[in-house]
Amino acid sequence: MRSFKPTVFTVLFASALGAASLASGCRFRTEVSTDERDPPVRRQTPTPQPAQRPATAQPPTPTQPPAQPAAQPTSAQPAALTMVPSFAPLVRRVRASVVSIFVAQVELVAPQWGFMDPQERVRRGQGTGFVIENNEILTNNHVIEGAQYIEVQLDDGRRVPATVVGRDPRTDVALLRLKGGVQTQPITLGDSDAIDVGDWVVAIGNPYGLSQTVTTGIVSAKGRTGRDVPLDPAGYYSFIQTDASINPGNSGGPLLDARGNVIGINTAVNRQAQGIGFAIPINMVRTILGQLRDHGRVVRSWMGVSIREVTESARRSLDLPDTHGAMVMDVHPQGPAAAAGLQPGDVIRSFDGRNIVTSSDLAWQAATAGVGHSVRLRARRGPQELDLTMVLTAMPAQ
Repeated sequence: MRSFKPTVFTVLFASALGAASLASGCRFRTEVSTDERDPPVRRQTPTPQPAQRPATAQPPTPTQPPAQPAAQPTSAQPAALTMVPSFAPLVRRVRASVVSIFVAQVELVAPQWGFMDPQERVRRGQGTGFVIENNEILTNNHVIEGAQYIEVQLDDGRRVPATVVGRDPRTDVALLRLKGGVQTQPITLGDSDAIDVGDWVVAIGNPYGLSQTVTTGIVSAKGRTGRDVPLDPAGYYSFIQTDASINPGNSGGPLLDARGNVIGINTAVNRQAQGIGFAIPINMVRTILGQLRDHGRVVRSWMGVSIREVTESARRSLDLPDTHGAMVMDVHPQGPAAAAGLQPGDVIRSFDGRNIVTSSDLAWQAATAGVGHSVRLRARRGPQELDLTMVLTAMPAQ
């Protein structure tokens, strides 16, 4: 599990002795439709009245007293409690798809006294993953980065070697494949765009080596960027924030909605707080999954600009209705943006017909639009509105 200040091995090999620790006491409910019917109404059968007789000297028959209102519940008679549905069926359905990942790396250690040969030391780490299809497993890149041996433990206890199919450090996603053609149970990928703040979520993982640990919470926020989670500045972030308890070892595990569908990959925690964890939206993972399968890496498209958020002072000086957009700070002289006529100080408000809210939105859309793709930009330069077209090129190697 990544924290905000990762090191090479502290992040990779989070273990039971790791420094990060979060806790959450939130309860969890599913979106189960219940048919609460009104209790049956007790109908009173009217008392038969005697037949009418001619008037006599007999006294009149007394009438029945009026019905008394139903007694109200008192402290001695508490009202019935509404039961929260159990999530045990959801967990039973998906737990076979969640796996523990164990990694090992052999490194040479220089002798302390100068006359001994270098010694080999094995560094070990662990994390979580989940099966998607064809014995493929999604996890975090930082879980397997630098590993020379990867082993996956299934829910039934079997340990199976795995190889890396592809990985992408900038989104912290890795795709593994199990060796030997073992039978696995894929999990269903959901729609991370469809969730709302306040929706209930479940996290399953291997925190501190405690395999198949289930925690619950809610979606605390969406769209957390590099400003909120200061990790690698070259990364692409639009995290789901949750208060479901996430700890070292949960990295790479699924964040599930109330239907048991994966909406995110748990990846980072704020080690200075409790109940603040972050997950990569599964829709972001879908965007790069094909390239990981086909090429083992992600080839990104490129505009050739450096950008930042629109400040409130910039909004006032440009007379913008809001701070949405991305302000251009620098333009690469040989890049597509320079060829299209963009200049420093321009504010990009839409990209290929999609509104830009934050600079992270533009960075992600430009990187995933595709090499050779022609895009339309709408930008603001002072009081002037600009409509530009550019052809994206491949991002230079860094």
